[in-house]
Amino acid sequence: MSEDLYDDEIESSTPSAARHPMAARFRGYLPVVVDVETGGFNCATDALLEIAATTIGMDEGGFLYPDHTHFFRIEPFAGANIEQAALEFTGIKLDHPLRMAVSEEHALNEIFRGLRKSLKANGCKRAILVGHNSSFDLGFLNAAVTRTGIKRNPFHPFSSFDTATLAGLAYGQTVLAKACQAAGIEFDGKEAHSARYDTEKTAELFCGIVNRWKEMGGWMEFDD
Repeated sequence: MSEDLYDDEIESSTPSAARHPMAARFRGYLPVVVDVETGGFNCATDALLEIAATTIGMDEGGFLYPDHTHFFRIEPFAGANIEQAALEFTGIKLDHPLRMAVSEEHALNEIFRGLRKSLKANGCKRAILVGHNSSFDLGFLNAAVTRTGIKRNPFHPFSSFDTATLAGLAYGQTVLAKACQAAGIEFDGKEAHSARYDTEKTAELFCGIVNRWKEMGGWMEFDD
């Protein structure tokens, strides 16, 4: 299915006049910031080790803000490849007694259940993944959905919003830490490479860029 056909299907299902302001802002899509920590770069073979998803809200003035974060540590799927270099980079200790990891299926079902509530609250029909180098996160998310056989995936299957691109446009920076610094967002390098921390900082960055664009007159006010 082409992206145009997919978007037309979403758009035609909700009359524009009745749309919630968030749905009107992104053509029926709810931005959800996702970050994953993994055992390597290959989503088909390498383990998903952490996943976090932060929903985005909109205030009465039409400005975005990070809302709620869902976070899980994940048990590697059977036969998963895990590179030692990846563990050293993220600092993840698979045998830590307090890691409290869950299966991919449990984590995704819990996240998707929460997202469906957010979709309903915002009048949106589908979530769209926001990520820093978003194709990486979307690839691992989709691979986990396929492995677990989950049928009700709320995310658009191939479209995403990439904050590396947006930050390159807005601030001339594509590295998350440097982009946050340019945006005036506090960033602790010691906390980086945790899915929860990186997701929440990416959410701040995304909201900041979209809100700045609105302040500059780049987004028309929605109807009351």
